Amino acid sequence: MTTWEALLVLLAGVAAGGVNAVVGAGTLVTFSTLVAIGIPPLTANVSNTVGLAAGSVASSVGYRPELGQQRQRIRRLLPASILGGIVGAGLLLVLPESTFDAVVPVLVLTGVVLVFVQPRLAKRLETPHDVSRHGNGWVWLGVCLTGVYGGYFGAAQGVLLIALLGTFVDAHLHRVNALKNLLAAAVNTVAAVVFIFAGSVDWVIAVLLIVGSTIGGYLGAHFGRRLPAVALRWFIAVIGLVAVVLLVVR
Repeated sequence: MTTWEALLVLLAGVAAGGVNAVVGAGTLVTFSTLVAIGIPPLTANVSNTVGLAAGSVASSVGYRPELGQQRQRIRRLLPASILGGIVGAGLLLVLPESTFDAVVPVLVLTGVVLVFVQPRLAKRLETPHDVSRHGNGWVWLGVCLTGVYGGYFGAAQGVLLIALLGTFVDAHLHRVNALKNLLAAAVNTVAAVVFIFAGSVDWVIAVLLIVGSTIGGYLGAHFGRRLPAVALRWFIAVIGLVAVVLLVVR
């Protein structure tokens, strides 16, 4: 990896950390960047998960006030995310690499679509719902399945969590977003641990993303609401579509 490529990966990590805190699709930024500089998709995905875990944790720290008001909800749903993340990471390692190569363009496109669907979800979730105070059994199962998806690939898992929690949990959107960040951080962290023990991480890439995503996650949690959401979504969409093209023609 050249110096310029390393700098690009670092900056992509900063951008992804910030995007994850606000929108929840930062994986599209870093994964697309890694594919663009020639990193094999599976290696890019594994190293990306390890690198962005720190940024997810940092963004959760930035939402401490909102999380402090949801302790019972966290105790109920956090195990579901942890279990799902472990299963998803295990599937990525057990299934043939050709399977991942075949499905990842579809996953990236799905992530791009979800990013543009999110504004409608957010508008719908502005008013709290009297469905379940802490989430019923179906919410637990949905969080677990979202964790499986996040452990396997992860792009836009935050958007899926926003949709699920905001629809079926009685909480304001800001609290839902804080909970989303924490659950996604749990998925990324346990998946990262699985990948580290499996020995399939490119540590140069991972360290660059750890540094960048930590900075971006912390800044995104504090200042992300001031950024124009439309610009963020178009930025994610463009690089995501570039990634799809590169994956198809490689």
